Amino acid sequence: MDKKVSRAALFDALNAYQVPGTSASLVTLKAVKGMDVAEGRVRVSLQLLDAYQDREKVIRQNLEEILGKQDGVASVAVDIAWEKSPQVEFKNLLPTVKHAIVVGSGKGGVGKSTVAANLAVAAAKLGLKVGLLDADLYGPSMGMMFGVGGDEGPVGTPEGKIIPLEKFGIKLMSMAFLIDEDRPVIWRGPMLNKALTQFLGDVLWGDLDILFMDLPPGTGDIQISLIQNAKVGGAIVVSTPQDVAFLDAKKAIGMFGTVKVPILGVIENMSSFLCPACGAETQIFGHGGVKAAAARMELPFLGEVPIDLAIREGGDSGTPLVEAFPDSPQGKAFMDMARSLRETLGL
Repeated sequence: MDKKVSRAALFDALNAYQVPGTSASLVTLKAVKGMDVAEGRVRVSLQLLDAYQDREKVIRQNLEEILGKQDGVASVAVDIAWEKSPQVEFKNLLPTVKHAIVVGSGKGGVGKSTVAANLAVAAAKLGLKVGLLDADLYGPSMGMMFGVGGDEGPVGTPEGKIIPLEKFGIKLMSMAFLIDEDRPVIWRGPMLNKALTQFLGDVLWGDLDILFMDLPPGTGDIQISLIQNAKVGGAIVVSTPQDVAFLDAKKAIGMFGTVKVPILGVIENMSSFLCPACGAETQIFGHGGVKAAAARMELPFLGEVPIDLAIREGGDSGTPLVEAFPDSPQGKAFMDMARSLRETLGL
């Protein structure tokens, strides 16, 4: 072994590398099966699920570049063995719902829940039968956004089913209705997955045209579990204009692609700031980057939502902006997006 090459540095580089379209490293995926180093020549052996085979060229190029930068490395070869992906059993716990749609993002702080709430209200204003499931079990926020207090929780039936709350023409279900708002959710993964299964199968959603499901940030097991149990028909991805924010959104897009969920639209939130006094528009975070990126990725662009203090105030007061200020620029933006979505779904 050539002592000039640090095997520890090579493994650190492998540990840090994430497979494109996922938030998982090669180590997390248990993909690294071996590494040989001799006279500056590095050969890495990987084993990956064939679900990632469409990214083979990118994975090879990335690893050759990353490992090739390490001191003493003269050449890099990457061997990849492909393992057949296990067949995932997809269930449909929502037989009375025409279209189950997830609203996701690769990270928090982009206003995903606000978008989901206002888009649901907008769809209901179009006369559609709409439900909204707050699937962000760690940080449920729909209770505050819809002005539902802890003593207004859902009603159970003798058969053990749950009757969802109704507000602004929407059927609502959220972990926020079941827990103390000041107590953090500290459940482990299996418990959360069980809660999600109950929210899907044990809630009496009734006949719905659309059930919007507000996902927690990220691309982990909770998101995939929900998709597997709900027969999800499409996804909406929310991002802010900054390039770094869309990098995280791309992870969500990659996850949806892996589980074969089509992207119905990409939304640019906090697109610009409209001065309430003079109406002037200011590009605080930039503008149009998400639309351009969606075009490059050949994904439908659903629309953009300007920043407005009323959106935050509406979320805090319990009345979504589309309900409180339907004729505002932001309210009109959500209504336009709901019309576009209705057309796409053929409703």
